[in-house]
Amino acid sequence: MSESPRTFVAYLRVSTDRQGKSGLGLDAQHAAINAYLRPSDRLIQPPFVEVESGRNNARPMLAEALAKCRKTGATLLVAKLDRLARNARFLLSVVEGSGEGGVVFCDLPSVPAGPVGKFLLTQMAAVAELEAGLISQRTKSALAAAKARGRKLGGDRGYRGGWAEGIQQAATEAAADARKQSADHAAHRTAGAILAAREALGEGASLHAIAAYLTAKGIATPRGNGEWTATGVRRALARLAA
Repeated sequence: MSESPRTFVAYLRVSTDRQGKSGLGLDAQHAAINAYLRPSDRLIQPPFVEVESGRNNARPMLAEALAKCRKTGATLLVAKLDRLARNARFLLSVVEGSGEGGVVFCDLPSVPAGPVGKFLLTQMAAVAELEAGLISQRTKSALAAAKARGRKLGGDRGYRGGWAEGIQQAATEAAADARKQSADHAAHRTAGAILAAREALGEGASLHAIAAYLTAKGIATPRGNGEWTATGVRRALARLAA
């Protein structure tokens, strides 16, 4: 049984004019698009190529590509999700503006065009946007904490080596602070469950008994799995007491 032919409009984006002129980045996107297409598919030519930062939502070539999709009923084809959008709101506006054909991504072949694909893409973009925001927030907090401890975030501008070492040290400390902060937050998320286990088992309950109780109740550990140990309970209690 032969596959039904599909019609696509390709959209490619690079961030700098230098990348656009050299083909750096565009070649990989062209290759991904060609690999995605079936022999029976039709790709409307020419592809729409944008030279613009992903943070800028004003993209004339994307607007033209969407207009072509609406006019022809074609599906917008993009090599990678991050070549199109970095935030959920903009992604949703593009999906809404693409017409009946919708949008598909070569790096997400299991996500279909249409209403189901629209829902899945919106959820994925929202999660990615949330994670990026949380990482940025944790990093800023960690850098502020390092600065408050007296750590100089930088070095002598006249000596590149010292500057690089200072930045590396600050980054290492910031990452350590971010990990500690994340672990503290995770411990506090489990505090209610641990206290409930103590109340249910009695004040004299052992760490092993509390761990078995939490596991039986399906309570996730600070690391996200459901297998509690006495050591895990002790560490969580220690963080709560710190």
